[in-house]
Amino acid sequence: MIRIEKAKDIYGALVDVPAIVSGQEITINDSGLTLLPALIDPHVHFRTPGHEYKEDWRTAAQAAIRGGYTTVFDMPNTSPPTITQAYLRDKKALIDAQLQEVGIPLRYQLFFGADKNHLNEIAQVKDQIIGIKVFMGCSTGNLVIDDDESLETVFRIAAENNLLVAVHAEDEHLLQQRKAEFKDRKDYAAHSEIRNVQVACRAVKKAITLTERYQTKLYILHVSSQEEIRLIDRAKQAGLPVYAETTPHHLFLDTTVYPVLKGKAVVNPPLRLAADRSALFDAIHSGVIDTIGSDHAPHTLTEKEKPYGECPSGMPGIETTLSLLLNAHYENLLSLEEIISLTSKRAREIFNLPLNHDVVLVDLKKEVQVIDKNLKTKCGWSPYAGRVLHGCPVYTILDGHCYLL
Repeated sequence: MIRIEKAKDIYGALVDVPAIVSGQEITINDSGLTLLPALIDPHVHFRTPGHEYKEDWRTAAQAAIRGGYTTVFDMPNTSPPTITQAYLRDKKALIDAQLQEVGIPLRYQLFFGADKNHLNEIAQVKDQIIGIKVFMGCSTGNLVIDDDESLETVFRIAAENNLLVAVHAEDEHLLQQRKAEFKDRKDYAAHSEIRNVQVACRAVKKAITLTERYQTKLYILHVSSQEEIRLIDRAKQAGLPVYAETTPHHLFLDTTVYPVLKGKAVVNPPLRLAADRSALFDAIHSGVIDTIGSDHAPHTLTEKEKPYGECPSGMPGIETTLSLLLNAHYENLLSLEEIISLTSKRAREIFNLPLNHDVVLVDLKKEVQVIDKNLKTKCGWSPYAGRVLHGCPVYTILDGHCYLL
């Protein structure tokens, strides 16, 4: 029996939340701990199948639990990409086998990739997926919808099958144009100029227009700029079913880190200015930003050390996100209510997830330093290495299993 005898809720009230655990008899008796709903990460890249040398579900599940997450949504840009019913079935079998190996019953959902040559597959898997992922601009992998006819077809099919569309909102045509304009730039900071705010906003506008036309549920991934926020706010004010996610790296990193992090700072969409970070916090307070997705996208250090143009985009994040948010609470940037909304409440509402009894107990006062060698992710590095954060998860309870972190 796990009995949480003296933990507190976010308002300071003592709580007692027992849970049956096979083979475990644990009493958690620490009034210094605060109980939160376990986290939901609606945006991860756990690299299975095809890129298990970067990450797999054995290591990623450990990283997720370490970060207070018990539910994740994995993206389809794997190898092969999740664009057919057969590939979806095979991917689930691999995931289940890897989770069984480490004995972690991580809850998961899968996004289905929109591919213009396999759009007829979407209706066949509608009851097996959490939504459709559309890359409006190129990123890791070769999934991209770069023509208006195919994009409109995706939104129509999604509406007909009551499916959510999650978009990586960067306009491919403008992106390629800007790549040509900046072809002589070899510094990592060029990434934020090539994939500038206009690249993102053009795609956001297009996606919102299609949502207005078809009333498709639209989930805009990794919102990074104040201009995108304004567009999304107007869409919400108009009553459209539009939802917005941001990431820890867009909240806690900006373009000033390129000289230090170099290739580790390269992500899609790119890091923005400090003013955009501030705007994201304002958008959380106003309710324009609904969720935070870690966009956990690990690459090896060797890959990230390559010159700009060869260095892949993406960074790990799932096991540091909660501590970063708790540190923001310590700095009076976020309330605990906002953290709960960002990390569990809104995702459960948007994606219609059933309730469960998973929880995470956090120590709001404990100082922790992010150290690469202590991480569970297979890639073994973090862009936040060296940072000292106030607040961290201590226990994660998943489906009655208690994990001391």
